[in-house]
Amino acid sequence: MVGTNNNQTIEFVRRQVPEAGKMTRRQLLKRGLGISGSLMLGNGFLAASNAAWALETRALSPGAMATLVQMARDIYPHDRFGDELYAVAVKGHDARAAEDADYKAMIESGIASLDEMARANGHESYVGAGWETDRVAILEAISGEAFFQTVRGGLVVSLYNQHEVWSILGYEGSSFEKGGYLQRGFDDVNWL
Repeated sequence: MVGTNNNQTIEFVRRQVPEAGKMTRRQLLKRGLGISGSLMLGNGFLAASNAAWALETRALSPGAMATLVQMARDIYPHDRFGDELYAVAVKGHDARAAEDADYKAMIESGIASLDEMARANGHESYVGAGWETDRVAILEAISGEAFFQTVRGGLVVSLYNQHEVWSILGYEGSSFEKGGYLQRGFDDVNWL
């Protein structure tokens, strides 16, 4: 597990499958980091095979952030959302943990509990549980706890208030600034 030094970076690397027989050194390294969709922890970064972005943390470890990203994906699953949208959504937990030691302890304790439950079910960790149904069963077991309710409650706003999410879901945003919905499609139902 990676320590909790300040300014650690979580980095996700996109896996690209090269043409047969034509693999550059960079592609080989990227492919080696992304072992079948899993997350790998390194010295201050987290690498995943399905994205290309980085996230700097202040208080929580890259492993803790990876767990929060996976937890967010399991609570509000959207196949069309990339992990980067979920990472942005859970970034606020890191910021709050940097300012509030009790909050940081609650997050770390909740993550430790998830990992412990996953190990009791034969998995390496919560993130290491390969099947979504296994992870969801763990989340259902802790759904009444403050940790779960805090993460779930924060995601409602932090995930669905991103403009990138709006465009994926087809939401055009507020219409007040554009005169309201009455003149902008209120009665444009053409399927009746």
